[in-house]
Amino acid sequence: MARRTAPDGGSCRVTKATRHGVRVVGIDVDAQTRCAHYHSALDVVALKFKCCGVWHPCIDCHRALADHAPLPWPLAERSAEAVLCGACGTRMSIAAYLACANACPHCGAAFNPGCAAHYHLYFEMRALSGEREGIPSQEEPSAGEREGIPLARNSNG
Repeated sequence: MARRTAPDGGSCRVTKATRHGVRVVGIDVDAQTRCAHYHSALDVVALKFKCCGVWHPCIDCHRALADHAPLPWPLAERSAEAVLCGACGTRMSIAAYLACANACPHCGAAFNPGCAAHYHLYFEMRALSGEREGIPSQEEPSAGEREGIPLARNSNG
């Protein structure tokens, strides 16, 4: 396996391994899809990226290993099966994941609630008119945004 520089400056392994029947690509991926970037007991989710169809443990693994920028899933594709529970292997739709209250609906494994701060990196979050209940949306646009004035966004997720 290829070696890369880990987030802490040390050495790490690029992992391309099957986890629960899904090929997950990342840096130092363990049996429950934790990686070098996110490795707490709660970091047991892998995501299929819209841009390439590859499963990665996190956006930082995608950024480190893919040859292109990540692309969030559009609102119209909330039914896409794009989230994997690393604890039991259940695949779920984006809508099911966003509505699961930070726990796998199949096995009950707890998911990291801090991931909600990064949803916009993986999934388009603007609410559509008539959007179904239970799917989070971003806050309302500011007056400047409503008038077409773009505002700088914090890119730290």
